[in-house]
Amino acid sequence: MKKHRTLNMLAIAALLVGAYALADSPALPAKAGDGLVGAPGGKQAVAPPAPGRGAAIARGRYIAEAGDCVACHTVPHSGQPFAGGLALETPFGKLVASNITQDVKTGIGGWTEEEFTRAVRLGKGKHGQYLYSAMPYPAYNKVTDADMHDLWLYMQTIKPVSRQVESNQLPFPFNIRTLMWGWNLLFFDKKPFQPDSTQSMEWNRGAYLVEGLAHCAACHTAKNVLGGDSSKKLQGGTLQGWFAPEITGDKQHGLGAWSLDDTVTYLKTGANGFTVASGPMAEAVENSTQHMTTADLRAMAVYLKSLPGSQAARPAPVPATDKQMLLGAKVYDINCAACHASNGKGISSMVTALAGNGSIQAPVDSNLVNAILRGTRGAITHANPTGAAMPSFAWKLTDGQVAAVSTYIRNSWGNAASATSEGSVAKARKQLALPAQTVFVAGK
Repeated sequence: MKKHRTLNMLAIAALLVGAYALADSPALPAKAGDGLVGAPGGKQAVAPPAPGRGAAIARGRYIAEAGDCVACHTVPHSGQPFAGGLALETPFGKLVASNITQDVKTGIGGWTEEEFTRAVRLGKGKHGQYLYSAMPYPAYNKVTDADMHDLWLYMQTIKPVSRQVESNQLPFPFNIRTLMWGWNLLFFDKKPFQPDSTQSMEWNRGAYLVEGLAHCAACHTAKNVLGGDSSKKLQGGTLQGWFAPEITGDKQHGLGAWSLDDTVTYLKTGANGFTVASGPMAEAVENSTQHMTTADLRAMAVYLKSLPGSQAARPAPVPATDKQMLLGAKVYDINCAACHASNGKGISSMVTALAGNGSIQAPVDSNLVNAILRGTRGAITHANPTGAAMPSFAWKLTDGQVAAVSTYIRNSWGNAASATSEGSVAKARKQLALPAQTVFVAGK
């Protein structure tokens, strides 16, 4: 009994840091291609590709893009891809993204291919230390040997940058990496990807990408009390104040209403006739999915839409005569209708449609509240470079008004979802460190 209690305590301590603990955590956009610039001369210089390795390195670059590596290891606008240094404030302390350039002293220039593969697949550092589970090694464990080798070849071409990073800045006891032994024991499935012989090659390719390289479950699957994936696969999860919506074939909250082309277009351009990618998903599109082939994106769509999902019963909408709905309608007409239209259909591929939007009707309303309070920006891609932005309304609207317009949007034009409370808006405003409504006084 004592042994089991000890194991549980170790696991719980490790899992409390779970999705936050690794320095390699979701970051802001950077261009993956920037890492291909030539290195300076001397010991740190990266050797040119050997004859015949160019194709493998190109494949490795594609794998790095599919895995969204640059986002986690790059300080935005630094011009130093993969050099780490991005600080992440968590409820348990600060973590800093590691340097994975070819610098020998501060990066991975002195690593062997075996050490690199072990880190990516098994969550073990150069010297055998445990990595925290925000590094999605449980997903990357499914990456094939061939893809791992090509990725390694590509990483060897990255310009070395000297940047010493102290990744683990968590306070005691969360800074004890060996606690991750308990987490791995409970939640790390080391089995490689196994194709399903009853499904098509396209479906299996999509499953490999979604479950492995793209590590979609890291955001889109809810975590249990210990920080491991729940059984509700890809049915939505909360991360850093955002709700990553359900991405199964469910028609109410998932991709069921989207065609395969709709899904591919969204992943390739960051927008479609239903919605525009924003927040963390905009970063994923900018850094990763826009660079993937149409065939791979279609395979992902085929796999995702085949999943049954939550199949939750549709809730009863809040009546239009409700006091909160009446206030929300007024707030919407004054502040939102100009862009999103009075019928909630927005502007295709530019301004998110609110009517019939599964994410808007999600069980969790944090995305809509976040967007209203702090504003947001659509993904900027090669195919859709506009990236229309929405301003913050925190200065203009009270908590009650934000709650009312959120409730109105979630329950109009055929939408149906729970009401947003004034208290939840106040909490979000505080967490986002946003000011209260600005009150203008005449003559001042």
